[in-house]
Amino acid sequence: MQVKRKEWQQWIPRPLNDVWHFFSRPENLNDLTPGDMSFQILSDIKDTPMYEGMMICYKVSPFTGIQMDWVTEITHISEGRFFVDEQRFGPYSMWHHEHHFEARDGGVLMRDILHYKVPYGPIGTLADALFVDKKIEQIFGYRQKAVEEMFGTKP
Repeated sequence: MQVKRKEWQQWIPRPLNDVWHFFSRPENLNDLTPGDMSFQILSDIKDTPMYEGMMICYKVSPFTGIQMDWVTEITHISEGRFFVDEQRFGPYSMWHHEHHFEARDGGVLMRDILHYKVPYGPIGTLADALFVDKKIEQIFGYRQKAVEEMFGTKP
């Protein structure tokens, strides 16, 4: 399977500092992840702003009855502009997630750019076509709704 690229954007009607503060705290991932994923942060990161090199360990259940370990590293940060998390161990053979923030129109335009690759060759390609891609879309759809509930929407 080739590396896939996906992109989402969302306008948030809040000041950049507020939005950055929320998204730059890894403990807030729980608020952005669907409950059916049984997402659990294992690292002791409460009240810790992210930093380059930060490793975050999770347990996640992307599909009912399947629990996986997942480790990501925060590899790049430009304060108030963007950060990147990359999988170091987990279900993907590659996961590179860019989070971009831009003050615009009295709020923040947030863009996510994800590059990912499912392992296992042709079986992984089939799995991606059947359910992985749909699950990723569902996760980011949930996240968009959660952000709207927390921060509001553009009038």
